[in-house]
Amino acid sequence: MIYDYLIIGGGIVGVSTAWQLKQRHPEKSVLLVEKEAVYAKHQTGHNSGVIHAGVYYAPGSLKAQFCKEGVAATIKFCEENNIKYEQCGKLLVATNKLEHERMLALYERCQTNGISVELIDQEKLNELEPDIVGTGAIKVHDTGIVDYQQVTTAMAGRFEELGGETRLNTEVVNLSEDENSVTADVMRNGKFEQIQARFLITCSGLMADRTTKMLGIETDFQIVPFRGEYYRLGPEHNQIVKHLIYPIPDPELPFLGVHLTRMIDGSVTVGPNAVQGWKREGYGRINISLTDIWDMVTFSGFWKVLKANLKVGLIETKNSWWKPGYLKTVQKYCPKLKLEDLQPYPAGIRAQAVMKDGSLVHDFLFAESARSLHVCNAPSPAATSSIPIGGYICDKLAEKLEG
Repeated sequence: MIYDYLIIGGGIVGVSTAWQLKQRHPEKSVLLVEKEAVYAKHQTGHNSGVIHAGVYYAPGSLKAQFCKEGVAATIKFCEENNIKYEQCGKLLVATNKLEHERMLALYERCQTNGISVELIDQEKLNELEPDIVGTGAIKVHDTGIVDYQQVTTAMAGRFEELGGETRLNTEVVNLSEDENSVTADVMRNGKFEQIQARFLITCSGLMADRTTKMLGIETDFQIVPFRGEYYRLGPEHNQIVKHLIYPIPDPELPFLGVHLTRMIDGSVTVGPNAVQGWKREGYGRINISLTDIWDMVTFSGFWKVLKANLKVGLIETKNSWWKPGYLKTVQKYCPKLKLEDLQPYPAGIRAQAVMKDGSLVHDFLFAESARSLHVCNAPSPAATSSIPIGGYICDKLAEKLEG
């Protein structure tokens, strides 16, 4: 059998794309393959579970548009599929004069983007969150929390109900293409198989650069993994905050900083930081992959990123191994916490696309061949924005096939 469409990647972006592609083309055969035994095993299942409102993104950008649309779409999907979520809101807390100035600029951006926010002073902050200190905060009303692995699994179920086909435990080991189709060599439950499709879409996240290389597509980016390490507070601190608590971000840095996150299971996490990863799927405390390290150190863009962010990287690495340093980043706005409050919690890995010139990719990045379209970078927050991103990918595919 030759499928009309083959989609590689069972994270939330791949599943959203498959689901929407089947809605648009019910008569077409669509197969989604995922190498793991469950959906959303990697980036989707190792994030903070936040439904972001779109605070940080440039007005008029696709990221700002998709995030705002994504909040409404995610909540609608949860309600239609009986998935628990909560719009608890978020406070972006300023703790000094510089952060206060950045807070005011961020507040203006929120208003430009049409996000429901409120500027609160120190007194109001203390009233809302007695255990949080700061000079003031932005209250973001629409921010929420959810379990994205549950969302992804439900979305895969909707895809299958429409007649879509899924195969878990199916790892793509090679790809080839001729003028009529793409052939995927896969290992499924330890056995070799071949899958043919008229068109291929890859949403392979941490492996995005490797799937393009399988087809010999020339690109000037590479995935560089960054570990985001978390702690979980003990159950006695489950009520320490009513909102999500974020620091005011440094606009010069690509990550948002360590924050307190209420989880949908009732617990509270602290994190993430951002440290260099040495294994693309390395979630344990010590993770090394010689293949992944070799790919990084032989890529010129990696060294340029390292040089440009050396000071910050060293601080993050120090705090990763020295728990008091990590604690200090959160005590800045929550002085009540102590070392013994930080309990182990699984890390996440961010697939950061880096160009050869050392620039970090913060926008959508695609690669293509005659019969394939590769999502090389779907910008954060991709989980919140997964439904509009999936629609955008379907639009991109339609343009390519019509062209």
